[in-house]
Amino acid sequence: MSVTDKDVFEYDYDEESGTVEVNTLGSVYGASLEDYPQVMSRVINILQEVPDASSVVLSESRDYEYDEQQVQYLKEIAQVIQDLSSQGYLSQDVKTDKCDNIYSQHLPDVQESVFDKMRKDPIGAYVQLTRKKRHLNQDRENAYPEEQRCLKYFIQDVLNPVIDRIEECQLIQQAQQYLTGHHVGDREIYREFFHPLVRPNFMLTKYMSLPPERGEEVDRYEVRDGIEVSIYRVPDQTRPVYHVNPPEFNLSEQKYTLLDAARRYMASHQPEEGEFARPERMNEVFENIGKDMLRDISNQMGMDLSLEEIEELGSILNRYTSGLGVLELLLADPKIQDVYINSPIGDSPMYISHQDYEECETNLIPTKDEAESWATRFRIRSGRPLDEANPVLDTEAEVPGGRARVAVIQENLSPEGLAFAFRRHRSQAWTLPLFVDNNMINSLGAALISFLVDGNRSVLFAGTRGAGKSSLLGASMLEIMKSHRIVTVEDTLELPIPQMKDLGYNVERMKSRSAITQVENEMAADEAIRTSLRLGDSALVVGEVRSDEAKALYEAMRVGAVANFVGGTIHGESAYSVFDRVVNDLGVPRTSFKATDIIVSVNKIRSPDGMETYRRVTGITEVRKDWQDDPREENAFVDLMRYDSNKDELVPTDELMNGESLILNRIAENIKEWKNDWEAVWDNIKLRQKIKERLIEADKESDKDLLEADFVVKANQRYHILSQRVREEYGSLDNDRIYARWNEWLEQQV
Repeated sequence: MSVTDKDVFEYDYDEESGTVEVNTLGSVYGASLEDYPQVMSRVINILQEVPDASSVVLSESRDYEYDEQQVQYLKEIAQVIQDLSSQGYLSQDVKTDKCDNIYSQHLPDVQESVFDKMRKDPIGAYVQLTRKKRHLNQDRENAYPEEQRCLKYFIQDVLNPVIDRIEECQLIQQAQQYLTGHHVGDREIYREFFHPLVRPNFMLTKYMSLPPERGEEVDRYEVRDGIEVSIYRVPDQTRPVYHVNPPEFNLSEQKYTLLDAARRYMASHQPEEGEFARPERMNEVFENIGKDMLRDISNQMGMDLSLEEIEELGSILNRYTSGLGVLELLLADPKIQDVYINSPIGDSPMYISHQDYEECETNLIPTKDEAESWATRFRIRSGRPLDEANPVLDTEAEVPGGRARVAVIQENLSPEGLAFAFRRHRSQAWTLPLFVDNNMINSLGAALISFLVDGNRSVLFAGTRGAGKSSLLGASMLEIMKSHRIVTVEDTLELPIPQMKDLGYNVERMKSRSAITQVENEMAADEAIRTSLRLGDSALVVGEVRSDEAKALYEAMRVGAVANFVGGTIHGESAYSVFDRVVNDLGVPRTSFKATDIIVSVNKIRSPDGMETYRRVTGITEVRKDWQDDPREENAFVDLMRYDSNKDELVPTDELMNGESLILNRIAENIKEWKNDWEAVWDNIKLRQKIKERLIEADKESDKDLLEADFVVKANQRYHILSQRVREEYGSLDNDRIYARWNEWLEQQV
């Protein structure tokens, strides 16, 4: 190895982490011990000097990290070389009884295999030695008696002990199945055992570039900006592997060098806290600065980059400077529902909950430095503390293509340090037609909810965690006419209020104190709800009912908001579990619970094999008012629609079909055309069902995203406008005319 190579291959050892970092920048051999014998030789030499190392990082424009198991393979080889070096029978001065000729002829080959070849190509060295043994045994058959005796001694006293010692190594044992016909010097065999985690220098996350061993690709799709995703099933594992392959892992070495240089320059800019608090502004500023910097540095490096390449590199640079790094890759995937990062950071990959494949393991491993950076950003953006006295942070995050609710825990609550959980929400609001299209609810159920929202009822959306109750509440809010004002109260901002404002809704959002973190400078949720009653005639929506705000909400429902829609979410799998939680856990008086009109139950339905879950609306239940102690015992819970597992959908009950719903009839009492006319009410619900079905049908026939919020809101508003016009022209709500005009409008739109 030349002097230059020695300078290049200098290393640092971190005793605390057990990591050896080897500088390979400028090496003519690259940074891959599986591909280059010189690199493997240097790493084995280092492991002889640092026997306690548990991981090795080869640092170039990218870091290649070999984990403990892979390092163990090489540590065993290093130990074998040391052990055999101390054996006298491999010494140059070995004395033999009249066999000097045989030893001097064959011993140098063994010495070269052990002392040189073993460092560069241990499998090749082993193959050479076993083949030499076979050839010498063949030579014995035709040799003179004296030569036979010497060959026997050489094999017995030199080759056999050397081969036996080498065969104790795991690498050699596991390579046996690949050795038939193996060509010494072929490095392909090492790719079976060495799979480094890759991390470009400009980012912190480690990346498993190779698909899982024996993995079968069952799905592949593209998310955005060239981000490719593959799903692998692995034998004997119930959890699939989510393998993401973004453009930043497939750049040329020159572009990696360019990005790393740009990142270092940008790191000198220290953002003010105000910039973190306005991430959209910071992203814009950093992206513009980054593109200019990339142009300047690329010109200095003599690189000729197109405008498209500058845009791509600028986007990547922005992701790893002002953005959230690999988190943005995951939160941009609309099929991801949750992201989990467990403590201690760096010991395990990120996990995700996938729309189609349930819980998956990813090929991304965050580092401690990256986790601390995320925690700092979330703390600053939220304005909430995260420290020893406040070890929980409840906040939200928004990235291009997605937004999420964020929960962060740290010491003292988490003994092994930081951990994160992200509940992803769509970047665009959910709509009832989208839920129908995704089989969460059928068109009749969606129409009934639409009717109840228009009827200004109080509705609680109940369900288990992750069942979709918040998304369903948000979708139901889009059924409110724009002429109505809305006030929302949330401790963590999950409802699609920015999207609704963009669509022209009159919405006032209030952020209350988290029930978990108890930040003193934020208003308590119950006080926020009482304040909302002073903000004018408005519909009231509470993000989640889970603490003292329950009493205030029921006060609002009884005295201040009964003339408008009132909505909220609560944990509970059925109508009675909601009553039990509200009254027994949250302390709301029984009589106050009567202010609840409708409970929509949303739950996860699991397949018989337990491998899949489906989100379904499992019930729409009205709460009648003529009960005293127990609404279940006194038949106050009346299902209007109930989930049928055989049909996998909601079905209407006799009470609904026969017009026996007291809540729906109470809505009808306030409308001249519907009073005492159940058929008119039912026809209106069926009209809403027909409109939603036609919208879904038209969406499949066109490419205009007719089920997204902007068009669904237009369609809903058009329905109300046409209903008014028909009533004015004909003196009644003629459903056939309303639908005909609405459908004509739809066809013009598409």
